[in-house]
Amino acid sequence: MICKLGFEVQEHCAVSSVVSDKGEVHWEAVTKCVKCVETGCDLDYRDSVRLLGPVCDAVQLHFFSLTKGQFETRYAPWFQWTGVPQLFPEIFDSLKSLQSPAISLSLMKLTSCLERALGDVFLLVGKECPFLLRDLLASVELAQVFGQPVMSVLKVFLGSPRGLNLRNVLWHGFASPQEVPPKYCSMLLLLTAGLGQLLKSFLQQSTLRVTHRPLVVLRNVEDLLVFPDVTDEILSVLEGVMARSSFVLKVMLPYWETAVARFQAGRFADCAILLLTQLEAGLRNIFAKVNQCPRRLLTAESTAFYTTFDEILAKHLDDGKINQLPLFLGEPAMEFLWDFLNHQEGPRIRDHLSHGEISLADFPKEVTSQLLAFSVVLLLRCVDAKLLALCKESAAVRSLLSLAEGYSSHCHPASQLRKQVLSCEESVRIWPLLPLPEETSWKATRQEDDSEADACSSLTAKILEELRQHVPEQCVCADSQHPATEQLHIGVPMMRRMRACSRLCSCVPSMRLLSPVLYLLLLLVALELLSIHSVLGKKAPEYQHYLRFLKSILQYTENLAVYTSPEKNKWHDAISLTQTVLLKIWTFYEKKQMLMHLAKKCTSEVTL
Repeated sequence: MICKLGFEVQEHCAVSSVVSDKGEVHWEAVTKCVKCVETGCDLDYRDSVRLLGPVCDAVQLHFFSLTKGQFETRYAPWFQWTGVPQLFPEIFDSLKSLQSPAISLSLMKLTSCLERALGDVFLLVGKECPFLLRDLLASVELAQVFGQPVMSVLKVFLGSPRGLNLRNVLWHGFASPQEVPPKYCSMLLLLTAGLGQLLKSFLQQSTLRVTHRPLVVLRNVEDLLVFPDVTDEILSVLEGVMARSSFVLKVMLPYWETAVARFQAGRFADCAILLLTQLEAGLRNIFAKVNQCPRRLLTAESTAFYTTFDEILAKHLDDGKINQLPLFLGEPAMEFLWDFLNHQEGPRIRDHLSHGEISLADFPKEVTSQLLAFSVVLLLRCVDAKLLALCKESAAVRSLLSLAEGYSSHCHPASQLRKQVLSCEESVRIWPLLPLPEETSWKATRQEDDSEADACSSLTAKILEELRQHVPEQCVCADSQHPATEQLHIGVPMMRRMRACSRLCSCVPSMRLLSPVLYLLLLLVALELLSIHSVLGKKAPEYQHYLRFLKSILQYTENLAVYTSPEKNKWHDAISLTQTVLLKIWTFYEKKQMLMHLAKKCTSEVTL
């Protein structure tokens, strides 16, 4: 459909019928080419693409006849509505250059920018902007602003797998540079200007004003900088292995070359966009091979689901079989991909870039450098032994491979929880250093009935003694300053500090109680976190019961924060809360339904 259908009709289309000398788009000449199927109101995508072909040819000739100055004079005002008007002269330059990779890159940036801008317009009359472009283009809200015929034109180009679907085909790495006709980039450039003209008329009539949503600031980037900045030496290695690595599809090689050139020119967003599409294309190739499903290799058809990162990185195939890609790449590589692309707490750079949510001009060099370094690692995984040995003569390459092999997730929920637990432990650890009243001072204000606090202290010690049995042996033997495993960093050191806290004679009673209790909760969470990957699974009722238990602990901590706040200052009531939650923990522990119990059970069953 992309390569052939729009070239079948050879009729000449006069550019004057499509756009005026002042750059005004004649939408009637465009919308009349969009046809519906005879049996209903659905669009006839094939016939529409066929009829739009000559119009696209005329638009391309029109832009080729303009100088850059003429282009900016006629069209610059009509790109302001997008929020990134500076992008469009660059796209015009790419079109005039006739360099295929640059034109494909321009189309990707144009479609992401257009999607973001259309979302802003949607919010003029709608409340919640659809996440997917196809849903956005099908919305009644945008039809209200631009008219349904105009939205049908956009659907043909961008909004359906049954149409040209240029946005998805390019962003998912299906199209080689030579497969994307420049005339489609020209046409979308003109349509974007035409949308600006229609929007101006709508705003004048409605007295509304478009507000651009704030762009996304990438999160947790500092935590992900595991590779050093890419040097000229590493770039030289990358250029040397591109054409010799089976990871790179030969028709895609111009994209890789352009990515390196853009990085060297300081165009880091451009480089990242190209790398992301080609990582998906290369991984799809490997995915199809290791899972023996060649039909999934290069399909971008209207009758089948695309094979995208979602399927490539999943644990199971659509038929329920285990995805063999993690076995081929190794867990460190998979965790890198999940961190950068999928985890909600990660930067999710492909999503943000493809939906136009990031400032291209401010895209961080550090992120692109990480992608480049990781790309080198993947390419070297797919070269012959002789070339790999030659590349390993470089100390920088050996360091890169070593760092890649040692990568562990920073953005997985378990990793995020581990960070929070360690942070909490560090906070509670400094409690003994706080200035507290003298012993005689707090004894004077001490309540006569301390039975509740004593019961809590006794129960805390009892639970702690039970939890101690689940601490891995290597952690029990570890020095408190150098724990054996990061996963249980708070293990034995925490228990030692708990005992120390309980001996503090200068603390008020509530703090003497709460400090070891909070340590106890942190130890409980750490042990459950350590066991989570060893549990085969819970049945639905058990799962819900376990979630209710965790939520009760969460509710306790939230209530505790309120009761001990300066506004409430209900420290004695906090002891009652604490006794209640300790009893819940002990009751649940006795049922042996915690993950630490189930993990031990699963291990013993496997051993048998």
